[in-house]
Amino acid sequence: MSIYVLFIAVLFCLAISDLMVGVANDAINFLNSAIGSKVAKRRVIMVIASLGILAGALLSNGMMEVARKGLFHPQYFLFTEVIIIFLAVMFTDVLLLDFFNTFGLPTSTTVSLVFGLLGAAVGMAFFKVGDGAIIVLDGVEKVAQIGDFINSSKALAIISGILLSVAFSFVFGVVIQWISRLVFSFNTEKTIKYYGSLWGGLAISAITYFILIKGLKDASFMTKENYKLIQENTISIIIGSFVLWTLILQLLNWIFKANPLKIVVLAGTFALAMAFAGNDLVNFIGVPLAGFEAYKAYVANGGTDLLMGNLLGEIKTPLYFLFGAGVVMVTTLWFSKKARSVADTELKLSRQDEGTERFGSSAFSRYLVRRVMNTTTFFSSVIPQPVIKRISKRFDRTDLDNQLKKEKDPPMFDLVRAAVNMMVASILIAIGTSFKLPLSTTYVTFMVAMSTSLVDGAWGRDSAVYRITGVFTVVGGWFITGLAAFSVAFLLSTFLGYTNAIGVIILVAFALFAFYRTHLTHKKRVSNNLDTEKEAEEMISAESMFEKCNNGITKTLKDVNDLYTNTIQLLIKEDHKELRKQVQLSTQLEKKLEKKRNSTYQTISALSSVDSVEATHYYILTLDYLKEIAHSLSYLTDPVYKHVDNNHKPLTDSQAKELLELLKAFNNYMSLVLNSLENNSNEKLEEIYKVQSGIIELNKEARKNLIKSIKKNEIGTKNSLLVITILSETRNILIYTSNMMKIQNDFTQSVKN
Repeated sequence: MSIYVLFIAVLFCLAISDLMVGVANDAINFLNSAIGSKVAKRRVIMVIASLGILAGALLSNGMMEVARKGLFHPQYFLFTEVIIIFLAVMFTDVLLLDFFNTFGLPTSTTVSLVFGLLGAAVGMAFFKVGDGAIIVLDGVEKVAQIGDFINSSKALAIISGILLSVAFSFVFGVVIQWISRLVFSFNTEKTIKYYGSLWGGLAISAITYFILIKGLKDASFMTKENYKLIQENTISIIIGSFVLWTLILQLLNWIFKANPLKIVVLAGTFALAMAFAGNDLVNFIGVPLAGFEAYKAYVANGGTDLLMGNLLGEIKTPLYFLFGAGVVMVTTLWFSKKARSVADTELKLSRQDEGTERFGSSAFSRYLVRRVMNTTTFFSSVIPQPVIKRISKRFDRTDLDNQLKKEKDPPMFDLVRAAVNMMVASILIAIGTSFKLPLSTTYVTFMVAMSTSLVDGAWGRDSAVYRITGVFTVVGGWFITGLAAFSVAFLLSTFLGYTNAIGVIILVAFALFAFYRTHLTHKKRVSNNLDTEKEAEEMISAESMFEKCNNGITKTLKDVNDLYTNTIQLLIKEDHKELRKQVQLSTQLEKKLEKKRNSTYQTISALSSVDSVEATHYYILTLDYLKEIAHSLSYLTDPVYKHVDNNHKPLTDSQAKELLELLKAFNNYMSLVLNSLENNSNEKLEEIYKVQSGIIELNKEARKNLIKSIKKNEIGTKNSLLVITILSETRNILIYTSNMMKIQNDFTQSVKN
């Protein structure tokens, strides 16, 4: 019996972890509209969301039905089997969501849990069917089949819900955002006076209905009679709310000059946070609570194994469990760095301005953009030009863009779009819940955000292919979530079925190791992004640009020197493992410089002085040379690694001696360059050029010796090609570095002038 106490303890530890990774992923759904539009200070937004989470957690009954009986039939499983199913589910969910959070990809926390339950139950069903289990079905004993243990109709309903969520959300988002923008345009200062309160009243009445239908669906005071009463009086509730909220918003606007759209966004943030806490995030404690109920039945039965038919009954969750879950979620919301990474993905995909894009382009996105452009051209020729011009005026952003350029930290999109995001998501989720359609709240909020950004022209020709690729990457991840959750939970339940306590200890150790590795990976990703963004923000003058550029060159050349030195030495030692690390480091360096080069537009825009044009010219040239140096280094390290990894013949003694001599001269050259940069002195330029000429002569002599060896058939093809590559890329690095030093000298003179 004591071993099952350990299992329950592990379940509750996993529940806390699951709440943390769950809220880190779902936080985007109720925070991003408020944060992206900068409706209020971040602290205010977080407080409102936190209150919504606590309200949702405390008002929920806290028991997820599918955890007990929704996807499998517990009355056919023994306690020892059910506890293994729950453990497999929780391990799967924590690891899977943490993986998505690490790479900043939003997914459905409910889908991951549901398919994990399905996979774990199927895995355990294989055990039972293999042992020839007998079950009682409709009062008749029969040999069990796998299908007897699984509620497959529920799984099919959830899969269909994924497709419904994506399609309906995108279409409704496009239509309502287009109408809203036609009404308000981008110059909301004028239109808000006439339509703000009416539109706000409609939006908040929809949010109010959403709270009643979705947010309070599982509240202890929401009986079946009350819920049915609300559904039967839907129109009356919406009309009454509309009139009441319209009057309140108009009064607030007259008396306090309050913007109705701000109130809509903040109310929507509270409502969505409350709904997620009450119906989605608290679901994570459903599995361990079901396990706890199963354990109590096991103990009451004297520690004798029994079928878990007791899980079919009604179970209420103690208030302290709900409060504890709410505290964990709020704490994670405030302090989780991974939550910010997930939020950053959606915000960057929906932001109005263009810039460095996280995702690349794909063949499908390019084809889709071309087709849309052709379709737009066709409609432009069919629709009368006066109509097109009139509509275009409503979507003209010129005045707004000019105004935003004056702001130091402008919002990613305006309040109209943020309010539409909240309203449409609330309406769709409320409708889906009232009709018992299995819509995913994550999918709804994400697709609405994407559709409204499309209507607003955020996906311009310079960014459309990248944004579309990003959207399809996220959507593809949703389907992978279900498949991965099912597969991993199936394997883990099978593994635990054989190993029991030893398997649990192994999985706990693996989970801790996985958390540590993903923490390091995420920390590295965030650090790289912050360095680039911080550097662009700090370059507000030619002087600061020169200083940052000089520091960047110094750091990059130190890395280049280390990588070059290690590569030559490891080639002579034939250490393929360490050489592989050098290839990875050189690739990372090249990507980092490419990212910095891609952010040139933002850097130039941030410069405060109009006199910095000349300095910016030198900055761009310097980045180009650094990129070429890193490119040459990658072209050197990769062939060296492949040569050693493929077990080709090593270098001859004479070749190794020549390369070491070349390496010594290269190190001396780099020391001179770095010394010149660190002291911000140009006095050693002549000496640098002289040393460079000497190394090029060494390079030339080594090339001649290679040709002689080839003529004498002393070396093979692979060996000769490798040495030629090393000598060529070494020469390129030297030339690019010297040219860059010349540019840096001109840069210095420009700043002084």
